[in-house]
Amino acid sequence: MLLRVHGLEKSFKPDLFKPAKKVLKGVGFELPRGSTTGFIGVNGSGKTTSLKCLLGFIFPDAGRFEFDEGRKSFDQFRQSLGYLPERPYFYDFLTAEEFLKFHWDLSGGGAGFQERKKQVLEKVDLATTGDKKLRAFSKGMLQRVGLAQALLRSPELLILDEPMSGLDPDGRWLVKDILREEKSRGTTLFFSSHLLADMEELCDRLLVIEEGQILFEGPQAQFRPEADQSLEKVFSQVRAAHRRGQGSAP
Repeated sequence: MLLRVHGLEKSFKPDLFKPAKKVLKGVGFELPRGSTTGFIGVNGSGKTTSLKCLLGFIFPDAGRFEFDEGRKSFDQFRQSLGYLPERPYFYDFLTAEEFLKFHWDLSGGGAGFQERKKQVLEKVDLATTGDKKLRAFSKGMLQRVGLAQALLRSPELLILDEPMSGLDPDGRWLVKDILREEKSRGTTLFFSSHLLADMEELCDRLLVIEEGQILFEGPQAQFRPEADQSLEKVFSQVRAAHRRGQGSAP
C-alpha cells in the first residue's frame, strides 16, 4: 500500500466570535500502489482540506499518515510527490522554462533539468513556448504548464486538484491521455474533479466524501454496479441516502 490515512480531523474557526467548525470528521482511506483514485465531493465537503493535510500545507487536529507501509517518513515521501492545486499561482513575469526551473530547484535541484524540462513541455504540448512569459499564456496553457510542473520529478504519487479546470475539449483530451500514460508506467494517481464523466472514464477506484466524512471507498465497479447508470446519478443517490440517514453505500 502506497499510502494509508487514519482518522483525520480538522476544525476551522471562522472568526473570533464564532465556534470552530469541524471540516474533517475522522477521514481515513488508502491509496493502493499503481491505482487511479477519484476523489468526489461537492464544494465544502472536505476534499481540498484533506489534500492540504496530506501535503503538509496545514496540520490536522488529529490523525496520521502511513507512507509506503511505514518505510518512509513524510520528508522522504514528499520527494516522490507531484501536485497540481486547483488554483495554482503563477509568477507571470517568468517564462515557462524559468517557472519549471524554479520548481526544480525548490524540490532539490540537481542535474538533468534541461532534458526533463524538454520532456514535460512536449508532453503537455507546450514544446515551443519555453521562452514565452507566462503572462502571455491562456488559462488552458497555464493549467498545462502547471501539470508539467507536477510531472517534473517523475512522481510516484501524482495528486491533482481539478486538473481539467479551464481546459477546452482538446486540452481535456490531452490531459486524460497523460493520466493514462502515467498510470501505464505505474504512477499512483489521486485526483478530484467536478467532471464526473472524467472520473467514470479514468478511475478504477473512488473515494466519496460528504460533510467531512467518507461515504464510500473502493472499486468503481462496486460503487456503480449497474454499468448503464452514470456516476453522477449514483453519486446523487448516495448523497440523498446519507442526508436521509439511510446509510452510505449504494
